[in-house]
Amino acid sequence: MSRGDIHQILSDTIWTILIASGPVLILAMVVGLSIALFQALTSVQEMTLTFVPKVAAIFVGLGLTLPFIYATLTKLSDQVFDLIVHGGP
Repeated sequence: MSRGDIHQILSDTIWTILIASGPVLILAMVVGLSIALFQALTSVQEMTLTFVPKVAAIFVGLGLTLPFIYATLTKLSDQVFDLIVHGGP
């Protein structure tokens, strides 16, 4: 296995992590920005107001995107296991 092959595997792994975690991270960012805007407009500075809705949204987002995350990670693991079985590309 050459350096180029290892670089390709690591690159695919990083992209898979970004793609799999992207929807939940974007949801958390949107909820966080919405809460921050609400707090700025109403001058309500309650700490639980920032934490609880964001955690709830993340759990709901994980529940909805779990099949997509599983399929993405399964695709990468199948590629890596095939490389292990065949001894490289």
